[in-house]
Amino acid sequence: MTLIESTSGTLKDPAVVPPGLPIQPSTPIQRGTGRRAPVDTHTAIPVLDVTIPVFNEERDLEECLRRLHGHLRESFPHGFRITVADNASTDGTLKIAERVARELPELAVVHLDEKGRGNALRKVWLASPSPVLAYMDVDLSTDLAALAPLLAPLISGHSDLAIGTRLTRNSRVVRGPKREFISRGYNLMLHSFMGARFSDAQCGFKAIRADVAQQILPHTMDNSWFFDTELLVLAERCGLRVHEVPVDWIDDPNSSVDVVRTALADIRGMVRLTRDLVSGRIPIPELRAALARGPLPASSRIAEQSPRSSLFGQLVRFAAIGAASTLAYVLIFLFCRGFMDPQLANFLALLVTAIANTGANRRFTFGIQGGNPVRHHFEGLIVFGIGLALTSGALALVHSTTTPDRWGELLTVVAANLAATAVRFLLFRLWVFRQPAAPSAEPRTQAKTRTETAAS
Repeated sequence: MTLIESTSGTLKDPAVVPPGLPIQPSTPIQRGTGRRAPVDTHTAIPVLDVTIPVFNEERDLEECLRRLHGHLRESFPHGFRITVADNASTDGTLKIAERVARELPELAVVHLDEKGRGNALRKVWLASPSPVLAYMDVDLSTDLAALAPLLAPLISGHSDLAIGTRLTRNSRVVRGPKREFISRGYNLMLHSFMGARFSDAQCGFKAIRADVAQQILPHTMDNSWFFDTELLVLAERCGLRVHEVPVDWIDDPNSSVDVVRTALADIRGMVRLTRDLVSGRIPIPELRAALARGPLPASSRIAEQSPRSSLFGQLVRFAAIGAASTLAYVLIFLFCRGFMDPQLANFLALLVTAIANTGANRRFTFGIQGGNPVRHHFEGLIVFGIGLALTSGALALVHSTTTPDRWGELLTVVAANLAATAVRFLLFRLWVFRQPAAPSAEPRTQAKTRTETAAS
């Protein structure tokens, strides 16, 4: 076999793209269709490879494998393989998987010495020869009827990555209020602070085309539960199409997952991923050039690059950046006020935080990459001037009517700065970072009609 040495063998080391090497283009986009070439299903290689990551799952494993195998044999019209990725289990999981694999020819078993769902999926997927890769949790909480609509857009070339979602109106979910609250809260954070558009990051029911997986997976770092989120965020940043399938999902009451600890680890993962994106560790421009689908015919690329136009999302991200800016402003003002007059301290504190604020809002609130940052910062300085006028005017007014102490000055400039913040958001949204509307094809059509009329 290509993936493993034997049915219960060890995984071959996958070829990982070393940092600094050129990124190869993915399957080319078909002209005028906005999709990749369909997967070749007339091949001896299994079209689908479904990975089941397991750790100490001897109780549920055999039933899961037989149920999934039966479903694929009955409903999936192409070759498939089921790969059990044993993550250093200490019970009888591996032996059960090997025994079932001797009965089912489409079943393969991989033993890994390290724990972690992300580690298992990365290694198995990078080594798999199949053109479509999927995974699901061993408890099969997701109704398998959703598997066909999950895979179809990947096989046809319509989409690059597909996920099951429990958080849409058409999903039917049975689970406790704690898990529901944590799941929805986590996804709200992803939407608000990372600009994500997918609805459900952690549903254990996903699939990806192998040609794009080979490009993205080497740039993922998480070995545990945050792997799903990291993969989805990178996919969206690289311009890939993510297809969502509403699922019927029943919570496993015997699940060993520590929901709270996993949620905290996910938050740490968000911080680390944000740092990686800002620092440039992940070559998003190069990946986007190789993988993105490009603009639709007769449409503007600018419209596709403006995913963060939601007013609510912009307000949340702007408020978070504004809170950090206000704290920095207070600290700088108090520091400078120790050896200079209040107007100069206000000017320096506002100037430093305004430059940082403009850059952060450009990147995170309004999702602008590339373009002309010099122009944006110049216009941001004009907005800064308005804020300076408000805060300086407030300081001058309070000093003309009374003799405030240090904290009275601080309260005055903070209140004025809050008013300036509201003005700053409106100017950022409506002027500095406003995206031009996509050019309409109608004027060109009318001009063409007039030309043809004149010629006739």
